[in-house]
Amino acid sequence: MIMFNVPVMGKPRMTRADAWKKRPVVLRYWEYKDMLKRQAIEQRYTPEYEIDIEFHIPMPKSWSKKKMAKHAGQPHQQKPDIDNLLKGFMDCLLDEDKKVWRVNAVKKWMIGGQGCIIINR
Repeated sequence: MIMFNVPVMGKPRMTRADAWKKRPVVLRYWEYKDMLKRQAIEQRYTPEYEIDIEFHIPMPKSWSKKKMAKHAGQPHQQKPDIDNLLKGFMDCLLDEDKKVWRVNAVKKWMIGGQGCIIINR
């Protein structure tokens, strides 16, 4: 099992103008990519072409403790979509994501923290 402690985010829709406009969502995505790459190097992780991945998304701080306890570890059924989370992850760590032939992906709620990504081997 490999854990990446990064703020989980999906890949945003980008345009050519993002090269000079520097929209906040694009800047956050580039920071996410850098953090993910750095942690992959530190953990000596090289993605394979079969991926078993879990995205743990933090709950909003505005939720009550009761609601947080109820949703902890439960499926996350809101945005960001799981396909955007996967696209962001694979674009960060794979030169050729076209070679990925099997993906098992899950997104769950997590209490506290910034979120994390877990790779099961």
